[in-house]
Amino acid sequence: MPANRSTFTRRGLVAVAALPLLALTATACGYGSDSDDSSKENVSAKGKALSADTVKIGYFGNLTHGTALVGNQKGFFQKELKGTQAKYQVFNAGPSEIEALNSGSIDIGWIGPSPSINGYTKSKSKSLRIIGGSASGGVKLVVNPKKIKSLDDVKGKKIATPQLGNTQDVALLNWIAEKGWKVDANSGKGDVSVVRTDNKITPDAYKSGSIDGAWVPEPTASKLVAEGGKVLLDESDLWPDKKFVITNIIVSQKFLKEHPDVVEAVLRGSVKTNKWINANPDEAKATANKQLEKDSGKALPADVLDPAWKSIDFTDDPLASTLDSEADHAVKAGLLEKPDLAGIYDLKPLNKVLAATGGSKVDDAGLGVK
Repeated sequence: MPANRSTFTRRGLVAVAALPLLALTATACGYGSDSDDSSKENVSAKGKALSADTVKIGYFGNLTHGTALVGNQKGFFQKELKGTQAKYQVFNAGPSEIEALNSGSIDIGWIGPSPSINGYTKSKSKSLRIIGGSASGGVKLVVNPKKIKSLDDVKGKKIATPQLGNTQDVALLNWIAEKGWKVDANSGKGDVSVVRTDNKITPDAYKSGSIDGAWVPEPTASKLVAEGGKVLLDESDLWPDKKFVITNIIVSQKFLKEHPDVVEAVLRGSVKTNKWINANPDEAKATANKQLEKDSGKALPADVLDPAWKSIDFTDDPLASTLDSEADHAVKAGLLEKPDLAGIYDLKPLNKVLAATGGSKVDDAGLGVK
């Protein structure tokens, strides 16, 4: 375990906007249409509405957003919301989801750590709060085994990441630095050529030979394996206890203040969804794939779905200390100036839900609201 994976809490630092290149930050990957409206629910709103008539929920058409996929498909969120109608929107990229949150087009979203950090710092701590965890893991370095046989062989090769400054891009740049190699973060040029490639076209880029491998989330990683690629490194092996945040839940601060009962209902739905996923992994996998097919028009084949789902850990814990580390990695890579993340979390509603269901309290690593 590399020594600089240890975490620390940054306090008193000046909140700054990301460097211009981080404006391109995206979360993991998306397979639905950008901002697709998926508001026709499987479960109708029944009973008395809560303090809002509707709640607009965003997520990615991505297996690491499995809590949202399953919770939507099974109606777990709608059941908790009673007469308040859940409306869903599917996104392809973190910036568009953050923009939707800021404009009020969505109220709550499943999203990755990098756009959460970026959205929070660029708004000077005014736009969002992270209110819960969703998933850990599901990110791998997959390579062409004919060209790359060991980790040291990555030097001099072309490795794809989903987007400049996104969660996996930061992880790869940090790993490269830990190897003692040099890469210019902006251009991607150096001892390793970092090629920013949309996840939707990464498998084709791999097949054509224009990249030698990719540091990508699921299901893109398993799509590459299905094309003959080999998993050279699972990112979870680089983290304490093999856990790191890949997806968390955010809410607009305005919506949280005005409709805490609705937020709590969505969190109850999330906790119950994660419990059901972990108790019924095979059915949950099929359920997530069914929602993916509904959102994108195409289900994943078994040789991609099965290994991808197996590598993801669904959890209510936001793994806050690892988000702090991911921010530190972005700073070291030159993608972000030191942010003040104090107050990015508000886990009081989640801990209330967990206490009511017999769950264990989760920690904000000192980055919660006071």
